[in-house]
Amino acid sequence: MDEAAAVPRGERPAGVRGRGTDGESGAGRAAQAAPRIEDVIAEPVVAAVRAMQGYGGLVYLRSRDRRSLVLCVVCGVPRSLLKSWWRVPVGGGLPMSEAYRRVESLWLPDEAATMLRFPQFTAALPYPFASAYQPVRVGGEAVGVLVVLRSVARERMDERAVGVVLHDAGRDMERRLTEFARRMPGPTGPDAVAYGIDYDDQPVGVQLPTPPARAVSVGMVEWDLDSDRWSGDDDALSLLGVSRDGFGGTMAEVEARVSPDDLYELRASRREAADAGQVRARRFRVLDDRRGDGQIRYRPVELWGHVVRAEGPGRLLVGALVDAAGGVAASEAAERLPDGLFSLDQDGRVSYANRRCLELLGCELDSLLGHHPWEALTWLHDPAYEDRYRAAMLSQETVSYLVHAADGGWLGFVLYPGVHGLTGRVFRTDAPVGAEPGRALAPLGPAAAAPTSELVAAPRAGALYHVVQMASVLTEAVTVRDVCRAVAEQLLPAFGAQEIALYLIREGRMHLLWESGYPEHFLDRFEGVPLDANLPGVHALTTRLPLFFESPEALVNAYPELVLDPMNAWSFLPLIASGHPVGSCILGWSTPHRFTPEERSALTALGGLAAQAMERARLYDAESAVARGLQEGLLPHRLPAIDRLLTAGRYLPGTQGMAIGGDWYDVIRTGRGVALVIGDVEGHSVGAAAVMGQLRSAVHAFAASGRPPQEVITHTNRLLAELETDVFATCCYIELDPGTGRALAVRAGHPPPLLRHPDGRTESLDLPGEVMLGVQPDAVYPVTSLTLAPGSVLVLYTDGLVETPGGDIETGIETVRRSLADDRAASVEELADRLVRTARRTEDRPDDVALLLTAYGWDAAP
Repeated sequence: MDEAAAVPRGERPAGVRGRGTDGESGAGRAAQAAPRIEDVIAEPVVAAVRAMQGYGGLVYLRSRDRRSLVLCVVCGVPRSLLKSWWRVPVGGGLPMSEAYRRVESLWLPDEAATMLRFPQFTAALPYPFASAYQPVRVGGEAVGVLVVLRSVARERMDERAVGVVLHDAGRDMERRLTEFARRMPGPTGPDAVAYGIDYDDQPVGVQLPTPPARAVSVGMVEWDLDSDRWSGDDDALSLLGVSRDGFGGTMAEVEARVSPDDLYELRASRREAADAGQVRARRFRVLDDRRGDGQIRYRPVELWGHVVRAEGPGRLLVGALVDAAGGVAASEAAERLPDGLFSLDQDGRVSYANRRCLELLGCELDSLLGHHPWEALTWLHDPAYEDRYRAAMLSQETVSYLVHAADGGWLGFVLYPGVHGLTGRVFRTDAPVGAEPGRALAPLGPAAAAPTSELVAAPRAGALYHVVQMASVLTEAVTVRDVCRAVAEQLLPAFGAQEIALYLIREGRMHLLWESGYPEHFLDRFEGVPLDANLPGVHALTTRLPLFFESPEALVNAYPELVLDPMNAWSFLPLIASGHPVGSCILGWSTPHRFTPEERSALTALGGLAAQAMERARLYDAESAVARGLQEGLLPHRLPAIDRLLTAGRYLPGTQGMAIGGDWYDVIRTGRGVALVIGDVEGHSVGAAAVMGQLRSAVHAFAASGRPPQEVITHTNRLLAELETDVFATCCYIELDPGTGRALAVRAGHPPPLLRHPDGRTESLDLPGEVMLGVQPDAVYPVTSLTLAPGSVLVLYTDGLVETPGGDIETGIETVRRSLADDRAASVEELADRLVRTARRTEDRPDDVALLLTAYGWDAAP
């Protein structure tokens, strides 16, 4: 079997219950502490990493729009290292995306297997490491992916063993997420358990447990400086090597336990306390005979304390006796090294640096601690250096390279990675001929030899990935808004920028399409500027050359009158598609930024990709506008006024694809009363809109001719079958007598109507009729009799109102039913607006929404 083959699927869980019960109030739920989803999945990730003897773990969860996988939890690997992969497309050519789509485990034991299956992924991360991927399910539905990273230097793990670990981790995570989902407010029912399992925030870092360090012993002591009497707690007496029963508390007994060579330090402690009122880090050695083998050994301790007034005239030193055999000694040893030494934690931030390291880097310790090295030192902010660090952390192998320091000299860096962080060594070196920053070091002789790694590709591989990834994402972007969002989501994290603005040419002027990160109203002054304006964004477009400014001074020198935002570096990219100017893309960095040749090339290429996608999206939007105009022309512009009835209609186009479809509604006068109609032709295209127009015309003609409801639907069904359009439609037709409230209803595969009675009781009308129009030419549709009481409200709608990504239609219908029951709007128009309010605010509507609301009776206004 191919080692890159998918691990067999784990057993799917049996049915799970929905969240909440009818008896649980919303207030009761709100009173509970809201759990955080990252806290729920952190422990299973750590457990999976340890079970596979890996060094890192990730969990991706689906986004709310279900189009992306968003990194939620990271352990063992710095978040900054993965910034370009915080959000990946579900349809992308990445292993986590494939595991999610196929709902199957995946094991890639080495870089060869990864290259074979996922060449784009290897182009982005050209380092040797193994990786395992386990889809995370809730209620049988995939909601994310667990990823475990492993060093290829370890003994290769058997595929069956990997499958067992992944299966157990997936089941554990499913159990925890199911419990989490049930505690959260939201829809109930057996299919709603995974409703709220999504993520759209930044990833949370979780540290892998570190090996327990030797505990530092600390004992409390009291020293009467006038009488030279000692007392201490059990820890202090243990450090002195005496027992409480055998210790008399005299100074002579203490001195007997101290090394003769260090008696001066002990006695100097007394003088320091008497003169300064405190003792700070006085070190001396005490006899350590705990082994009982007769050997004389001494253990270093430190005395810290301050003088307080005791009862009477005496002076009392209250302090601590500290075991100095551990961390202090290690720190002193590091300070004596001739080379610089530093340590990075699991998130890649500096946690320690010795004095020599600070001297070589030319900085203070406070400026390094808690920061990534390339953030604290601008001359280290180079993709080549970050690439070497990424190579060390992902391969878990030693890496060495050259750095061109700020003083013009050269430094050698050696990185020693581990699962709990990284230790680095820094030293002066003579650069070889042709030396380049980030280039791997050659051995420098026995005294300074450093292990080298040639496993890292040139930094341009990372830049190439960003181009490939952008191309992949933009192929899925349809509208101009989709393109803008994709460009922003890819460029900002990929290059560490903090702001972006996208401008488009329209009628010879620049107009803002998208912005993120700018101060409020800052860009208002640039809206609609002409193409002869003295602005860098305009010049980049008219000259067709990208502009890069690495500091505010550089930008001001080039454009003295330009008003600057709070950024410190900028790039202005022309958007050119097929030789045609489209617009400009502006990126800003909050800190001074060095643009390497590779980065400039990548940004320029990405600008070209964005321009091509933008131009395609503009044409698409133009076609969609024409199609939407056609569709709107087919819908009724005004509903007829009917005695004893108040009606209101609403239509919202979908926001995905062509943003048009086949939803329609109508109110038609008949010989016996009025027909209330709503329908939905499947598909989202000009063809669907055209079929909708034909069906609406047919229903209108049949109804106006006085045919009974059953014949109207039967004839319409036969007509659709004869059109041979290969599309189907749903419809709900209700003929109502406004004088009596009696109605006849026919349903053809359409969602059931909702009826609110005058007393507020609201129900979903269970009308028979499951066969859609166009499926069976000779289908018979039953008729159901209804009677509406004055003050009733009847709601007809299409499935776009009640279906949400990841949810089921029954839950959506129940949500709308509750809204209808609880709402007391002042008019049918207001009530209609409120029922479609949630859908209107949803940016990504996969389907159209149509609503026809009817209030019956003279006092029908709810």
